[in-house]
Amino acid sequence: MTSKLAQFKARAFARPGVKKAYDDLGDEFAFLDEVLKARAEAGLTQGEVAARVGTTQSAIARLESAQPKHSPSIATLQRYAKALGYKVEIRFVKDARRRTKHLTGRGAPAAVRGSA
Repeated sequence: MTSKLAQFKARAFARPGVKKAYDDLGDEFAFLDEVLKARAEAGLTQGEVAARVGTTQSAIARLESAQPKHSPSIATLQRYAKALGYKVEIRFVKDARRRTKHLTGRGAPAAVRGSA
């Protein structure tokens, strides 16, 4: 039997633009999943993390939410991670789905670099 969630997703993805919007948020949800897994592994509540970070439980709840208007700074993420016994690592990973202009010289496109 198909779950109600699966039925809902199938209907929603049939609508134009919904699947693309869902896929576009994939990286954010993967990041939030990592944040929540780390807190679960540490066995701490939001309130306990807040006390270690020196903030409020509601601030931790915002950090752990998927609300784009509450994007934490790198410093905040570092304090959060440290409170859980983790560290933050930020990497740039080539997105095979996107094409980029190749840069030459000091980072300027070839057409710009040669002009002057």
